[in-house]
Amino acid sequence: MTDRVLLRFDNDIAYVTLNRPDKHNGMDFLMLRALLDVQRKLRRRRDIRAVILHGAGPSFCAGLDFKAAFGKPLKLFAMALQLLLPWRNDFQRWSMGWRTLGVPVIAVVHGNCFGAGIQLALGADIRISAADARYSIMEAKWGLVPDMGGTPLLRDVLPLDVAKELTMTGRVISAQEAHGYGLLTHVSDDPMAHARRLVTEIASRSPDAVAAGKFLLQQAYAASDSSALRAERRWQRRIIGRANQRTAVARNQAQGPGQEEGMQKEFGTRRIG
Repeated sequence: MTDRVLLRFDNDIAYVTLNRPDKHNGMDFLMLRALLDVQRKLRRRRDIRAVILHGAGPSFCAGLDFKAAFGKPLKLFAMALQLLLPWRNDFQRWSMGWRTLGVPVIAVVHGNCFGAGIQLALGADIRISAADARYSIMEAKWGLVPDMGGTPLLRDVLPLDVAKELTMTGRVISAQEAHGYGLLTHVSDDPMAHARRLVTEIASRSPDAVAAGKFLLQQAYAASDSSALRAERRWQRRIIGRANQRTAVARNQAQGPGQEEGMQKEFGTRRIG
């Protein structure tokens, strides 16, 4: 892993930091590889409860660094060949890879969030934005279309007409507009503190239930009724009666009227995902 992406752990929270502050965290090939490496590392961890994804410096991610990319024509050609592959490529894993982690991934966004940046943020489960952040599906400016997972991710959060308008214009919009459209979960005066509070709330639940809930909803939201109901049965079978589910029951039974949940029993290691 290069210093393009930093990974640190604070107890059971993983912090992933894009680290090209002088370039507004513009994505180059080194950053792409580093981020995919971080995803692989985190997939092997069963002891973390959440991932917080953010950017160092003035912006979350201002998109693809075209100057850096076109400065390495052979590398650019080799990477472009991935467009011929009939399966998910590295550019698409940039955003879609977060959906395979069995923990909530929260994008904390500030500054510019353009192109590759907005697709990365959309790959997170929850997006919390600073009030002065700016957003754009900017590929049209470069004569391109979003191809880093943006299509299925936009489908999850936007009506088709809004997605078309933002994609075809490449318009830069404010955090308030992005929230109104449905691109953002929250706009906050202190998005990092907001994310930590949310992680604390989620961590009070069974890690297996959180993971199974994430995977269930990803599978079921765009599926037919029968497929969604089949996914419900499948994921419930995977967690019901297991140790963490029994702990959740015990904690709730220990809760008195008007009291916080009893903390006598702690959840074990996540088994799902």
